[in-house]
This record gives sequence, structure tokens and C-alpha cells, in this order.
Amino acid sequence: MQELSWATPSVRQSLAALKQSPPFVYGLTNYIAANLSANLLLAVGAGPAIGSAMDWPQRFATGANAMWLNTAALMSSGPEALWTAADSADKAGTPWVLDPVAMGAGAPQYDAAVHKLLDFHPTVIRGNASELIALAGGSGGGKGVETTASSDDALAFIKDLAQRTGAIVAVSGPVDYITNGTQVYAVKGGDIRLTQVTGAGCSLGALIAALLANTDDALLATAAAHALYSVAAERASAAIGTASFATAFVDQLSLLDPAE
Repeated sequence: MQELSWATPSVRQSLAALKQSPPFVYGLTNYIAANLSANLLLAVGAGPAIGSAMDWPQRFATGANAMWLNTAALMSSGPEALWTAADSADKAGTPWVLDPVAMGAGAPQYDAAVHKLLDFHPTVIRGNASELIALAGGSGGGKGVETTASSDDALAFIKDLAQRTGAIVAVSGPVDYITNGTQVYAVKGGDIRLTQVTGAGCSLGALIAALLANTDDALLATAAAHALYSVAAERASAAIGTASFATAFVDQLSLLDPAE
């Protein structure tokens, strides 16, 4: 297992590549997380488009540099929109991120719709421990969108899920783990208030997608996104409360300089 952080040169190089070639990143997410996701992408230099209007799921998934699907988008979009976007990205070779929000929380019809997305070969799967344990076939025990398991609990499950799907799998927690099934990166740090800001976890999928756009190393890009999250959260830690922390977090992402 290898630890990554902002001090790791390859992490800063990943951000530099994004800034040198700003990607168009398409996403389907829920209306709660959309604003933060868009602002976060803009903060690092990417261009976002979010939503399932008309033929966007097919056209934008095909034409984007990368895509992320937050399955809580099913709050306002039908499952066909997500399946169409995933299928279109898969066929076009668009790298894409699956965020299986609330998987395993006790809604079997929803879980089935989420599980079907694995048929379209996501490049990366990211989520909390309960979601990923459930997606891997275990008993995640999530409470709604919140996890009841730790990232350490999920480590064996995400390695198995990565091996079975061919995707990079990343779990968030006190320590984030990112794996391709054999190699594992660990990212420490951050701020507990990331768990108290609506959409912070969902928006991480958007950042991962942005970094995927300019690399062939999906494992490193995913780990780098977690490291960027960690350092921005740490630098925002002087904020007094959760609302000011959310603003400071986006500010700090926008201020990250790869040449630092």
C-alpha cells in the first residue's frame, strides 16, 4: 500500500495536466449536489454540464472528455437516462465515474437500477463504505445516504469489486483507499466537515472525472482527486462553521497551484 498526498509530485502533475487542457465534463447528479459539483469543477478549471435534458445523456456522454453518474440523479431522472448515458460513454470510450449513492440502504428497486450500470463498464466506482460493500455483494447496512461502515471495513470488498469489474474502486473515509484490485493507494487527512456539507462526496466523483480526462492512468488520477480533496479541506479548516467551510473548501481548490 502506498500513501499519496499533495506532496506527491504525480498528484500535482495530475492537476497541472487538467489546467493545461481544460476538459468538458458531463454529469448526471441530484439537484442537491449539482451546484457544488459545478462550482468545484469550475474551481479547478474544468467545464461542467449537468442534467438529462432532451438528448444530453446520449450526445454529451459521447462528446465529453469524461463523465460522472451520481445515482441519486434518479430523484429527478428516470433510470433510462442514466443507462443511456452510461451506454453511450462506454461505446464512445468516454471515461466515466459511477457513484452508487445509497446503494444497499433498503430500496431493492433502486439497487437493481444502480447495479445495472455495472454492465456499462465504469472506469471508476467511488462511494462510501456501506455503498461499496453492498455493490460488491455484501451487507453494507447504510442508513439512507450515510455509511455505517468504515473505509477499513470496505477494503477487502473494494479490491474484490475492482477485480470483478475491471474498474478502479475508491472508498472515502478517515482514510481513503483507491485500488485496481491489486495495487492500493491510501490518502489521509481532510476535515470531518466534508461529511457535513451536502454534496461533498458526490462532487468528488466530478473531480475524479475531470482528472481522468487527461491521463491513461485511472488509478493515479482517482487517487490524485482524493489527495486534492484532502489538502483543500485541510487548508479550509480555519472556517468557523460548515457553511463557511464549504465556501472555503471551493476557494482552496481554486487556489491550488501545481508549481507550489
